Amino acid sequence: MSVHKQILQGGAFALSLLATSVMAAVSPAEAEKLGTTLTPIGAEKAGNADGSIPEWTGGLPANAGTADSKGFLSNPFASEQPLYSITAANADQYKDKLTAGQMALFKRYPESYKMNVYPSHRTAAYPQHILDATKKNAVSTKLVAGGNGLENYVEGVTFPIPANGMEVIWNHITRYRGGSVQRFITQMAVQSNGSYSPVVFHDEFTFRANLKGVDTSKASNVMFYFKQRVTAPSRLAGNVLLVHETIDQVKEPRLAWVYNAGQRRVRRAPQVAYDGPGTAADGLRTSDNFDMYNGAPDRYDWKLVGKKELLIPYNAYKLDDPKLKYDEIVQAGHLNPEHLRYELHRVWEVEATLKSGQRHIYAKRHFFIDEDTWQAAVIDHYDGRGNLWRVAEAHAQYYYDQNIPWYTAEALHDLQNGRYLVTGLKNEESKSYDFSYQASEADYTPAALRNAGIR
Repeated sequence: MSVHKQILQGGAFALSLLATSVMAAVSPAEAEKLGTTLTPIGAEKAGNADGSIPEWTGGLPANAGTADSKGFLSNPFASEQPLYSITAANADQYKDKLTAGQMALFKRYPESYKMNVYPSHRTAAYPQHILDATKKNAVSTKLVAGGNGLENYVEGVTFPIPANGMEVIWNHITRYRGGSVQRFITQMAVQSNGSYSPVVFHDEFTFRANLKGVDTSKASNVMFYFKQRVTAPSRLAGNVLLVHETIDQVKEPRLAWVYNAGQRRVRRAPQVAYDGPGTAADGLRTSDNFDMYNGAPDRYDWKLVGKKELLIPYNAYKLDDPKLKYDEIVQAGHLNPEHLRYELHRVWEVEATLKSGQRHIYAKRHFFIDEDTWQAAVIDHYDGRGNLWRVAEAHAQYYYDQNIPWYTAEALHDLQNGRYLVTGLKNEESKSYDFSYQASEADYTPAALRNAGIR
């Protein structure tokens, strides 16, 4: 382990012992590393020792490929072939680059599960205003209320030079996914025999700083707004979820409402948090499994383990190909490995342990978060008996025409019953993500739910 990493882990341990209400930002001198030895959002700029992880040189340019009439991007790496494939037969050779959950998938599906490993490409980049905000955050943003809220935060990466596990998790929660977007995506609860029924969502998502006409100089505890309408199947169509995501959810819990199309009424939905059931997920995910992890971090203790090199889903342009049908992607046990791409990247490892006296169906979670995007790439979930239960993988891509890293799809595998949930596929939908979407505060009010839910 390098001296830098030893210092990082030692400092994180020391800070975890402090019971202060405010945790300080880094010094201006430390922040000067951003854009020099570190990337502008805090990743190590250099490659690794053997070159299998390259140096970050700015990410993919906007003209790295083309967009079709629906907005789907061409694959900049379409000509590449896998460097090697990992199967149950040779997985032990690579176990130092795999999580416990990934190893468990090889054991659970020895005949069909496979990882095709490709050359690594550090494709992510961000708009300049996000980079500028990130450098400002480094010296001014602080954790408050025991780490459950933020002070002096508007946008950008919250803690580009993190000192503890909670700061890393906040980076994932607040990460840039475009200022405002609408999308049509599918969710499938896949049974052990491979059967599934698609649920189609129309999502609208806007950070407060990107609302039309909003005055960002006025303090607000709202971070972003999220509205999700079910458009299919017909038995669920018209149901709508609205969320006002707060920065400090202990001080002011997340505000959520649902519109039930059958009852034609709007009601508050406090269950849309923590381990409340995920929407139309057939019991396969919790509310905080969405977007890999979301919501208030107050029920867990967060330990920063350090950084490691890991094989994670990455540059999932092949999976996002609109020529693919869902039946070609979704199969029994797991997604079709031939459409997936894994690369070696550095990740932050964070261990979340349920606090004494708190309730959650996951007693422990191991997070593995990509250093170049602060997106969770893999999360292993453990039950109350300490058994590995669910394994989440996020198949990420960089929307190079918009300077936005995000997910193509999330898969959450239940190792106990052989089912899994996949969320985010859009191959058969009418268009890709629309990052030009604009919304006002009026679009995200309970009063707007009834109109959104008209079938």
